[in-house]
Amino acid sequence: MRSAFRAATCALVRAVKHAARPATAILSLAAVASLVTACHGLPQKTDETAAWPNQKLYSEAQDALNSKDWSKCAKYFESLQGRDPFGHFAQQAQINVAYCNWKDGETTAANDAIDRFIKLHPDHPEIPYAYYLKGMIHFNDDLGLFGRFSGQDMSERDPKSLRDSYDAFKVVVNKYPDSKYSPDAAARMRYIVNALASYEVHAADYYYRRGAYVASINRAQLAITQYKNAPAIEDALHLMILSYTKLNEPQLADDTRRVLAATFPDSPYVTGQPRVTQKKKAWWMF
Repeated sequence: MRSAFRAATCALVRAVKHAARPATAILSLAAVASLVTACHGLPQKTDETAAWPNQKLYSEAQDALNSKDWSKCAKYFESLQGRDPFGHFAQQAQINVAYCNWKDGETTAANDAIDRFIKLHPDHPEIPYAYYLKGMIHFNDDLGLFGRFSGQDMSERDPKSLRDSYDAFKVVVNKYPDSKYSPDAAARMRYIVNALASYEVHAADYYYRRGAYVASINRAQLAITQYKNAPAIEDALHLMILSYTKLNEPQLADDTRRVLAATFPDSPYVTGQPRVTQKKKAWWMF
């Protein structure tokens, strides 16, 4: 495309030089003055790593990683694995590309990179870490500027990414229970279960506030059946009580109230006492 642009520009310049009217030629030349340099070739960006041996490229990539220059880190490791895909540094470079892209906020590129590694090296010694990293790529507790100011939490977003994260962590816990990543993966799985349950409760509350009481009950029941023992079940049961009351189903409301009292005896929905306000906890504090 660049060569075609140069050719078209050069042709335009030649036509202007042979224009019949000097004034037209002057105006036309002024219009294309900034493009005349295309006739002599556009400047090419040089690759400073082209002459580096693999060892130096790997060393520079590691330095970029250690200094948290994530963009340069990903670029250098990508160059390394492209230059020597079956060489000594290639496999570690593939993992580091995924890590650096993830830290740089390029989650799609990071996920693609780690998926390639898992597919190409299913028996690699670092495969537990690869699955753990895949889980971390989708487990994003930092919502960014908008999320912090809006008060949004993970449970209010589309849960697909959380489910992908859960599936990856589950591989670590089930297939590699002795891995050093397994305890943290298990903790994050518990967090995700409650986040997904909370997502359903948010939906149930949405329907309740709009008078769609049957839909509210259905979403609350979904949270209860799919995410047993999650703390969000307390709110799901409460929403079911409210919805049954609105639907004039006192027996169903009473039955649900007894379940709530038996499961969460200290719930403010049972005791009538206000909930003690707690400082927002980190993701791992349930």
